Amino acid sequence: MNNLKKIGLSALAGSLVAMSAHAADVSISGGASVAITSGDQTGKSTYYQNDSISFTVSGETDGGLSITTSLELDGDASGGQGGDFDSQSLTIGHDTFGTVIFSGHGGSTVMGGWDDMVPNAYEESWAVTTGNLLINGAGTGNKLWRYNSPELLDGLTAHFAYSSQNTTANANSYTDMGVMYKPSMLEGLTLGYGVGEVDEVPAANGDQVTGIDESTMFVTYATGPVTIGYQTSEADGSTSTQDDDSTSVGISYAVTDDLSVSYGEHSLDLGSSTSDQESEGMSVSYTMGGTSIKATMNETTSVAGVSGTDRESYEIALVFAF
Repeated sequence: MNNLKKIGLSALAGSLVAMSAHAADVSISGGASVAITSGDQTGKSTYYQNDSISFTVSGETDGGLSITTSLELDGDASGGQGGDFDSQSLTIGHDTFGTVIFSGHGGSTVMGGWDDMVPNAYEESWAVTTGNLLINGAGTGNKLWRYNSPELLDGLTAHFAYSSQNTTANANSYTDMGVMYKPSMLEGLTLGYGVGEVDEVPAANGDQVTGIDESTMFVTYATGPVTIGYQTSEADGSTSTQDDDSTSVGISYAVTDDLSVSYGEHSLDLGSSTSDQESEGMSVSYTMGGTSIKATMNETTSVAGVSGTDRESYEIALVFAF
């Protein structure tokens, strides 16, 4: 293990800065799950498996920078054979200046990480039935730069992200930023606001549509075992069909340290449709040691804004963490 540790540090030092071998920490963590769901369009129950192993090497340079590089070996979530290296990131942190993260794959933009901040015990109210149909967080998590500030004022932090994807078909770039405020004077309260812009998105006819602006605002409050939340988001494009609005509300209750339940509602007003997508759902999670049993039951009307397309779905998962 010591030889492996020195090899990994030498490679990192060659591309960044000199690092002492004794300062490095090597860790391996992972998880696995198996679930049954009726979330597909056919409504038929199906099983699937998720699993991953994460390798992390971290240390500190002589200049006071904390360096962390991580790599995830991820199985095929669709239930197929084999797997591949998935999330890859390099994190450079400093107590005074904050943290810079470059994600080669599997990172999160600010708006992407804040797509739905309403509390839930397992899944969002729109999940399972709709397949992640939200309007904010359009930026990719690959080739992504992100900056997280230290605490600027009492409980206030700032966050910025930029990603650029160039292919033979199009060149897309995405920028977003946000602030989060957790005032110490009112423990349990969290406020957040974020904005983003998609510079170029390929339209159905192959042309380029520019300037889709996104924004989101959320508030959550936790008191004792109860957490409540509200979030509103919108997207404004160059045509009315690209103007979308989203609203989420939810409440979760920690019955015990191991058992939590939640209820949420979500409304999506798509500019391309005259019918609003309406979702509601309940989730429950029970954890004992490194094993969790989680379940959700959701229903959605006018899925993707299509009137008469209604679905009721469930998902039950057995999750292991190690």
